[in-house]
Amino acid sequence: MFSLKENKKEIIEIILFTIILIFAGINISKLWELIKYIIAIFMPFIIGIMIAFVLNVLLNVIEKKWFKKLNQKNSKLWNKIKRPTSLITTFVVIIAILAFILGLMIPQLKNTTELFTKNFDSYRKQSIVLLEKVGIKRKDINNLNKSLENIKEEITDYVSENSNEIMQTTLGVASSVIGTITSIVLGIVFAIYVLLKKEELSRQIQKIMRAYLPERKQKKIKEICNLSNKTFGNFISGQCLEALIIGILCFIGMLLLQIPYASTISVLVGFTALIPVFGAFIGTFFGAFLILMVDPIKALVFIIFILLLQQVEGNLIYPKVVGKSVGLPGIWVMVAVTIGASVAGILGMLISVPLCSVLYSIIRTNVNEKLEEKNTAKIKINSKKKEAK
Repeated sequence: MFSLKENKKEIIEIILFTIILIFAGINISKLWELIKYIIAIFMPFIIGIMIAFVLNVLLNVIEKKWFKKLNQKNSKLWNKIKRPTSLITTFVVIIAILAFILGLMIPQLKNTTELFTKNFDSYRKQSIVLLEKVGIKRKDINNLNKSLENIKEEITDYVSENSNEIMQTTLGVASSVIGTITSIVLGIVFAIYVLLKKEELSRQIQKIMRAYLPERKQKKIKEICNLSNKTFGNFISGQCLEALIIGILCFIGMLLLQIPYASTISVLVGFTALIPVFGAFIGTFFGAFLILMVDPIKALVFIIFILLLQQVEGNLIYPKVVGKSVGLPGIWVMVAVTIGASVAGILGMLISVPLCSVLYSIIRTNVNEKLEEKNTAKIKINSKKKEAK
């Protein structure tokens, strides 16, 4: 029998939840604006936590493996300075990698731009000859040139007539860029603090949990944290290994096919492969642009080669190297990367896959537990029915 007194608490909870749900539905637009405002306030800290998660993988490797012999000595001085030393080494390694990549890319981009500017007239003439060969008449080409000139004039007129609006838009974009840079800088500072004090922060959080949460919930939160840490570590190490393999295969293939800028483009393709799903397309675009200025045919060969390499990477390398480490189906990888890119750009793309993997694992475990409970309940009911007979 249903008892009103016994279920009073549950009824009140349902009524309150219904009221909150109706209020949220009526004021959905205002609620969404409030959520965006709160996210904007906490964005530096969100970015900081993301950066801390990524850097923590390299920090652990440096602290526990690179400085393994120093850790074994158990020196009091080393115990005091090992975390700052390891963190500085982490930033030095990352800055060195970025400087190496930019050092390869910038001179090549500069040379390519100069080459394009120098040979622009030659490229234009070659394009006209090519268009004539495929059956486009000189008259149509001239009309196209006139149309392009008209568009150029219209753009110039628009800019001169709407200079105030363009200036306001430019200032808006500039302020947005400055805001983003500020959030990233604050995020890096927060990440440094988190990494320096991670054990102390962990103890404080555990103390708060012991004070306010039952033991069962404490255990569940610890399991989720351990799963998150393991998944993020496996994903980042797997992604780095995959990027290295892709870069090496790209370099070997470009050498065999005699494609120019083999070393520069291979490093770029390997680096952009760190970004799941879309990274290779970014590397391919820049690589094809560099080669196009030297040899258009080789640029086409390069695109075909990268597409084939992508098939090998997607079907063989990624599932073996990264796929097992995160245990996330391909469709959810795509969803995670898309959402991550819209929230936090490239950093969001990097962090979204392991985060989605953690959520996927939690939901999958919960679903399996619920199904198991239902099956157990059914078995008990059936056994009781048999006993009754």
